[in-house]
Amino acid sequence: MNRMDISQVLEFLPHRYPFLLIDRVLSYEAGKNLVAIKNVTINEPFFGGHFPHHPVMPGVLIIEALAQAAAILSFKTIGARGDDQSVYYFVGIDKARFKKPVTAGDTLRLDVTLQRRMRGIWKFRAEARVEGRVVAEAELMCTIRALKNGTQ
Repeated sequence: MNRMDISQVLEFLPHRYPFLLIDRVLSYEAGKNLVAIKNVTINEPFFGGHFPHHPVMPGVLIIEALAQAAAILSFKTIGARGDDQSVYYFVGIDKARFKKPVTAGDTLRLDVTLQRRMRGIWKFRAEARVEGRVVAEAELMCTIRALKNGTQ
């Protein structure tokens, strides 16, 4: 089974605190799927303002965590790593649904499956789960673009 600890995750994603949303990859099969986790703690910077009286992880950050998992799967599939010469962009989100709030203490399981890759666009089916229950789902479309002189 292919796994990645946090040091390996950091080799594949340019994101850093507070925007790195993957703690570990539990399994992956290049060109097919990836399962990762995000441990949600009360120390997350967004909890101070969303909502202090009832801390809930913003849905947009759940989608971002799923996109980061998709990025790792993409890089593993093409045998490359994220670097300062390219950027991995979101180009679309379809059918996003949020089914249950994610709160401090939850472990978010991120499941992404590659559906297709055509003309530089990657399409994924993505689900986030807590304790086996789907809390968010979406179809994500992403692309990798080379940077020229540090800009797109």
